[in-house]
Amino acid sequence: MRVSNETKVGALTVIAVTLIILGFNVLRGKTMFKSGNFLYAKYKDTKGLIISNPVFINGYQVGAVFDIENINDNLSEIAVTIRFNKAYKIPVNSIAAIQENPLGTNSISILLGDGQNYFKNEDTIKTAPSSSLLGDIMNTLSPLGEQTKNTINSLEKVLNNINKVLNDQNKENFNTILANLTSTTKNLNSSMASIELMLQKQNGSIAQSFENVNKFTKNLNENNNKINSIINNIDSTTQSLKAADLNNTIASLHTAVNDLSVTLKKLNTGNGTAGKLLNDPEVYNELKSTITSLNTLVDDVRVHPKRYINVSVFGKKDKTTPLSKPIADTVAHD
Repeated sequence: MRVSNETKVGALTVIAVTLIILGFNVLRGKTMFKSGNFLYAKYKDTKGLIISNPVFINGYQVGAVFDIENINDNLSEIAVTIRFNKAYKIPVNSIAAIQENPLGTNSISILLGDGQNYFKNEDTIKTAPSSSLLGDIMNTLSPLGEQTKNTINSLEKVLNNINKVLNDQNKENFNTILANLTSTTKNLNSSMASIELMLQKQNGSIAQSFENVNKFTKNLNENNNKINSIINNIDSTTQSLKAADLNNTIASLHTAVNDLSVTLKKLNTGNGTAGKLLNDPEVYNELKSTITSLNTLVDDVRVHPKRYINVSVFGKKDKTTPLSKPIADTVAHD
């Protein structure tokens, strides 16, 4: 049977249209057969979301919107089918939120949870109210605007209080305070000038003090050897003192003191010759009598020398009576 050209053209047209529809759906991210990894999300408002809009996790595109369909007749809830490029481990406590972009394409952003269980194919993920770039900006600026408003109100209250405080009498007080501040500023300027004079490199007292310190350190540096010698001598002296047998010396001194104490005790008690000389009156009297006799003998030799020494050839021997006591001018008076 021969097929006419019209039939061929019609068949080719049907095939071409079918390929165009399939290609368009493929470009939109939708295929004739529902295969792959899917999750469902339910929203009250899809914010203009359409099929093939991208789906992101942490900024990385993991899939696209596969289908959007109405669940209720009153459009109170809309189901969105998300098709993933491959199987991902997404925790069951993750959230899918619509991200509006007035300058581009809307998308779905999945905020990963921290659960240990993961979604299975064709599970339903929780959703959050949709957000937009403009909405985020307004949400950010809204608290700032409220704070600005509160700040303006507080500033207004402060200005009102200042107006109440700044009456005529207080203005005079403020003028006095300002005058005092001016005087204080002048005094500060004078003090700063004095400090500047002190800090001058050539004639300033601080500079001179530093110069004296430099001279002192220079002298120390120049006499460093002498100082070291003195320190060495002191060290040698301390070593010598350390090496000396101080304990034995102290023990000897202690013994000598004890002996001296015993000797003094004996002298005080009259024991021994020295003690009797100091304490026995009889010994004193005998010693005094002996001294008196000695003085008598000396005076007799002096008065009658011929009796003891005869040096004259023609002279006679002195036969006068010897002295019985010392001459009065030679006797020591008590």
